[in-house]
Amino acid sequence: MIKFRLDGDEKVILSYSDLNFIRRFLAKMRDPKTKFDPREFVSKGEDYLFNFANKNVGSVDEKRRKFLKSLVFGIAAAAIVGIIPGVNVVVPPQIAAASGFPKSLLVDSSGNPIKASELPVNSPYIVLFEYPMTGEPNFLLNLGDSSGKPVEVPPTKVTVPQTGETYEFPGGVGPYKSIVAYSAICQHLGCTPPYIHFYPPKYVGPAQLTAPEPDQLTAQALLAAKQAKVPAIIHCDCHGSTYDPYHGAAVLTGPTQRPLPAVVLEWDSSTDYLYAIGSVGVAVYPDGANGIPSTNPKADLNSSFGSPVGSKTTVQQTQNPFSGS
Repeated sequence: MIKFRLDGDEKVILSYSDLNFIRRFLAKMRDPKTKFDPREFVSKGEDYLFNFANKNVGSVDEKRRKFLKSLVFGIAAAAIVGIIPGVNVVVPPQIAAASGFPKSLLVDSSGNPIKASELPVNSPYIVLFEYPMTGEPNFLLNLGDSSGKPVEVPPTKVTVPQTGETYEFPGGVGPYKSIVAYSAICQHLGCTPPYIHFYPPKYVGPAQLTAPEPDQLTAQALLAAKQAKVPAIIHCDCHGSTYDPYHGAAVLTGPTQRPLPAVVLEWDSSTDYLYAIGSVGVAVYPDGANGIPSTNPKADLNSSFGSPVGSKTTVQQTQNPFSGS
């Protein structure tokens, strides 16, 4: 039995049966006949891990599920990486990037967990939650195509025009991998909803060129959406900045020179619950007089920006900005 000491208490990390299980699991991962697919794991997370283990190593009961899950999300992962060569391949990059952030269950105003399968596709309503600090709003979006069917949002590389640097956006989550979350603070001059909000496919058209604030689109935004072949956009009516929600909130039009920071979401397929587990991209608040963004999203965890949201964060459906259009 492998243990470690934390705050004076000995904690069991790995029993011998678990160690034997991991050895067999790693052997199957390395076996070309069974073909563990890291890309599929990064995309599907623990569901792929459970299915792979069940198929190739043996039945995965609840105890074993918890153990496998701890490899990905628990403190034990850090210790096991040093003990068993090769086990680091089971830790997806986006989970590692989320280290240090709170893991927060998304709940409604009554405290009930939000269920991914119940989120409307292409909703015109502004749906927000605070993360990682209080007072920091983020959009929660279930993206679809022009016909209202959910669209899988793939992992993608996002460029920061201001610096030329890139980072990896992990993609959507949920039953159709269509659910994403982005900061609702425009990265140009900090405008917030309703002046920055999501424009569903129905509202990405010429009629919005003459719509009243905060629903007006620019010709440049419409052209950029068409060129990017995306049916919906996030647009800021303050100064015209436009973002691509299907590709990590990448910049479609200026004046912004920074993408919207993305909240990393986790979907528990057994409960249909959603969790916010971290952030990727630039920090929400740029440093210095020239506004150069930090490449470390942990900069947003500074206590001067608020306090951590904790184990739960409330999702609020605020308004339909198009109701008067």
